[in-house]
Amino acid sequence: MHAVRLHAFGPAENLSYESVEDPAPAPGQVRIAVRAAGVHLLDTALRQGMTGPYPAPTPLPTIPGREIAGTVESLGEGTDPDWLGRHVVAHIGNAPGGYAELTVTEADKLHPVPDGLDDAEAVAMIGTGRTTLGILGFTPLGPESIVLVTAAAGGIGTLLVQYAKNAGATVIGLAGGPAKTGLVRANGADLAVDYTLPDWPRQVRTHLDALGRRATVVYDSVGGTTARAAVDLLDKGGQHVVYGWSGQSLHDGRPLTFTEDELAARAITSQNVLGPDMSRRGGG
Repeated sequence: MHAVRLHAFGPAENLSYESVEDPAPAPGQVRIAVRAAGVHLLDTALRQGMTGPYPAPTPLPTIPGREIAGTVESLGEGTDPDWLGRHVVAHIGNAPGGYAELTVTEADKLHPVPDGLDDAEAVAMIGTGRTTLGILGFTPLGPESIVLVTAAAGGIGTLLVQYAKNAGATVIGLAGGPAKTGLVRANGADLAVDYTLPDWPRQVRTHLDALGRRATVVYDSVGGTTARAAVDLLDKGGQHVVYGWSGQSLHDGRPLTFTEDELAARAITSQNVLGPDMSRRGGG
């Protein structure tokens, strides 16, 4: 088969398209003919050589690709025969991954793809979608909600913006640069603000002043000084929901000014919020 392999950590140019041996499914596994594979943030981090708890250190050479959709074309010993020929999506974790014509994974990681959902959509939802559903489980939204999303042009941010608008909430999205803020507006945000500009908190505060209220929910995957400024825009009793920290730290060292009774803050990762069968859940 052909696969995209990584022999040295670094830029995307380090990825190479190669002929490799077909993988064989072990007991309890399936082999999938891959029809779509996602480019997950953790795939990018792995390729660059970043480690932490996520992604775990990975020996080289490796095949990246955590999220795949395709058809089960062979089974390992003891695997439920009902999976054979099924159209599935899976979050398969670290290598060997899905940037290949064939990949293997445990049968208990499989989700049937519902009729009407194509492979690219299924891949987009298996990680990003179910993480978003987990995040939303902490924060019921409605017309009274004022939502601030710190990375509103990203995968999860896009879904949060769309879901909040569908729930009737007022949505403010932060993103870096004109192209991304334009995308946030196109996805339905009432206000899109470039957080690379030093006066972005003032722009948001002006909008909130016109509404006569502060934000009720902040969805934050940035951390750092952006999170600190976003928390300052929360109303009393608001919720600060953390699902990432691309700014490297949760906040800038200044103590949070809200008590536990006033602010529900949950630092969550994708591992904490994964559902048992995302593909059968509604929402979004």
